[in-house]
Amino acid sequence: MSDEVVRLRGVGIRRGGSMLLRGVDWTVHDDERWVVIGPNGAGKTTLLQVAATQLFPSEGTAEILSERLGSTDVFDLRPRIGLASAALADKVPPGEKVIDLVLTASYAIVGRWKEDYESADVTRAVELLDALGCAHLIRRRFSTLSEGERKRVQIARSLMPDPELLLLDEPAAGLDLGGREDLVRRIAVLATDSKAPTMVMVTHHVEEVPEGMTHAMLLRRGSVLAAGPLEDVFTEGNLSRCFGVPLLVERHHSRWTARAAL
Repeated sequence: MSDEVVRLRGVGIRRGGSMLLRGVDWTVHDDERWVVIGPNGAGKTTLLQVAATQLFPSEGTAEILSERLGSTDVFDLRPRIGLASAALADKVPPGEKVIDLVLTASYAIVGRWKEDYESADVTRAVELLDALGCAHLIRRRFSTLSEGERKRVQIARSLMPDPELLLLDEPAAGLDLGGREDLVRRIAVLATDSKAPTMVMVTHHVEEVPEGMTHAMLLRRGSVLAAGPLEDVFTEGNLSRCFGVPLLVERHHSRWTARAAL
């Protein structure tokens, strides 16, 4: 029987006078690959921040890797979670080299200082970068990379601590068509690997959902519209309600497309 990796019950997030999430119930098991999708302002990144232990619920309870937020040391928990997000990229020091950015994930920090790393750590970092097509970038400064290179380096970093939970926040955002397809293909390799960590990916677009994703959640205005097996959730009715426009949804082999109904 699979284990629960994420368990949210009645989770709400309040900021000022606004509720960013409302009454979210969500369970992710260790053999599942989830995509969280919805329009701008739906609460997708906020939800991922809860799963990453970066944000505590204002209401309800959140258990991540069997540890309840509010009663556990998140600094011990965070190295068990891999996270790739634009917010993380913004925290990278301007002079940070790619190899150091990946290595520091072992301590769940950003910015190389005086930590000691063994040769095995360096080897693992290089192998991960190579798997993402970035081995030639190891001595480059992260700030000099293209957007596509940054996305791939971030995923390599998120895998460095051999996490039990992998969180990808809009990994294809800002990429051109070629860059998007290259990244989606690489994420699909992870999603279809039974030895890979449990995965949750946030996106705005069904076209960015890679092969291997098993479940989906639709968010709108902080509330869950639908959640469950991907094929059950990605219906024209559900996606039309989620985005507030009539949509035609098609699946071709393992990929999805959506366009406005004329």
